[in-house]
Amino acid sequence: MIRFVGTGSVGLLCLIAILTAMGCQQNRSDEDTRPYINADSQVEAGRYLVTVAGCNDCHTHGYLLKEGDIPEDQWLTGSTIGWRGPWGTTYANNLRLRVQEMSADDFVEILHTRKKLPPMPWFNVVQMSEKDARAVYAYIKSLGPKGEHMPAPVPPGKEPETPYFSLFPQNMPEQPPAGGNP
Repeated sequence: MIRFVGTGSVGLLCLIAILTAMGCQQNRSDEDTRPYINADSQVEAGRYLVTVAGCNDCHTHGYLLKEGDIPEDQWLTGSTIGWRGPWGTTYANNLRLRVQEMSADDFVEILHTRKKLPPMPWFNVVQMSEKDARAVYAYIKSLGPKGEHMPAPVPPGKEPETPYFSLFPQNMPEQPPAGGNP
């Protein structure tokens, strides 16, 4: 059974906002008071978070195209389909291998401090409570290692050798300067 534990009557909405809002400031202190998922086990909470946060969308090959109809034993093994944009081309890591290479403390630290290349929404992930980050780690670790590491990022201007999604904006109207008026 999964229960959402937070302050106020809009606890679930807070979780959704934390996982999806852009530009939120991280509230870090000695005692993490952010909302978290409460479940019968860390693994159960982690599975729930991985599902609702959309981790499989990128980190499980074919998940979006098959509308999530991918066996769980194939989840989070990465994808060789790149995400190409102004930053170059990036690939969704095989998280099942990555967690084997680090401790829970290291995983939590990465989730709370990393600012890597798009399209990974690090600006959202850093908002996750420590308890939820540890639950995600426990779930991924419970799946065991499977698959191979994904290709290294390809720098801007270099054509990737793998298939990729293009994230270059098309037909964009001219943007006014940041903070200025048109």
